[in-house]
Amino acid sequence: MQNRKENKRDSNRKGRESKKFDKPRFSKGSGSENRRSRGKSGQRPPSGRVRNRRRKGEIDYKRFIHQAVPLIEVKYEAEKSYDEFPLHDALKKNLQRINFTHPTEIQEKSFEAINQLRDVLGIANTGTGKTGAFLIPLINALLQGDDAFSVLIMVPTRELAVQVEEEFKILSHGLNLYASSFIGGKSVERDVQKLRRPFHFIIGTPGRLVDLSKRNALDFENYSVLILDEYDRMLDMGFSDEVNYITGKMVNRDQTLLFSATVDDTQEKKINELLTDPVVVKVSSGTATAEHIDQDVVFTDAGSKFDVLLGLLQTDEYHKVLIFAETKRKVSSLTKQLSRSKIKVDEIHGDKSQNYRMHALNNFKKGKIDVLVATDVAARGLDISDVTHVINYETPNDFETYIHRIGRTGRAGKTGTALTFIEKSPSKDKLQKQ
Repeated sequence: MQNRKENKRDSNRKGRESKKFDKPRFSKGSGSENRRSRGKSGQRPPSGRVRNRRRKGEIDYKRFIHQAVPLIEVKYEAEKSYDEFPLHDALKKNLQRINFTHPTEIQEKSFEAINQLRDVLGIANTGTGKTGAFLIPLINALLQGDDAFSVLIMVPTRELAVQVEEEFKILSHGLNLYASSFIGGKSVERDVQKLRRPFHFIIGTPGRLVDLSKRNALDFENYSVLILDEYDRMLDMGFSDEVNYITGKMVNRDQTLLFSATVDDTQEKKINELLTDPVVVKVSSGTATAEHIDQDVVFTDAGSKFDVLLGLLQTDEYHKVLIFAETKRKVSSLTKQLSRSKIKVDEIHGDKSQNYRMHALNNFKKGKIDVLVATDVAARGLDISDVTHVINYETPNDFETYIHRIGRTGRAGKTGTALTFIEKSPSKDKLQKQ
């Protein structure tokens, strides 16, 4: 196989020409010289940032009511099996060991572009193998190439970082390739010590990666491949400053991969700054939908709201329930109330340590607890199977967040149920239409 670096990397470092490309939404990206010139080593890391929080809007409650439409599953037939892909034999054995016989649609359609060192914009629903879509070709390139390179993967949440690291370890078992995740909630001093060892893949949340850079423990110049997983959520959460800082420091960056389940048109400018002449691989609409989920509202008053919730949870069909509240304080207080009522429950939110959050999440996945109460940290990217119900104990700030919340149920072709609690107001109708 032609050496990956010889194939494209050297020419890319000199600056790739920006060319028009067929795309559903995005305009032509800027040239690589401009991309490289932003934020050289003298750029200061962001400080005093303010997260871009949306103002609370009131959503017409009728939008929370929907009768599920059964999914008509169209199974994707891959043109080739992984045995027929130009993969290293050791990687093929690992794929066989975990029964990865055929690629998913996003994996098959993005493989060649990633292998040719093209920038890629990948749009595919959660649970369709997006992580494997970028890990498999990059692991293969490291195994088959003569020259090593390093990969930086940015994700919006701690839990997603751990998931990506776990999938890497499964795919790279016994291949002498190494990765580690660097996230908030863990000891930064320990992370500094850990970075003294070489890693082929660094996975992290933007804030922790910038922190490590400021401590001179992480040099972004050493990384030539950048991946932003769930990039729309990352930018929406207010990480633009960190992304700008990191990409500005990656002066040897010659490939950028953006993967997500949805497309946000307001982020078009930023996407065009990150990508040069990208290949667009779009295997879903890019719009979050919940047509296959039964959705309804529960009208209560403030005094009886908890009793109504408890009554639902005590019925047999509510056996794996994800409950969302808006604030960390409300999540904790609701968890305590449910625990006192003999419900097997735990919580995840930003004030909990990473070890605590992962322990609670694993207990929920394994069925050791029946109910998990969370802020919106759990609404994107997490792989939790067989959630029977999602309950919005408090309504989200916007309808897009609502869709991502309830998308934790009805996965893998199954139907699900979502309920949204609406507090009745005796003095004022707060349910105004958008």
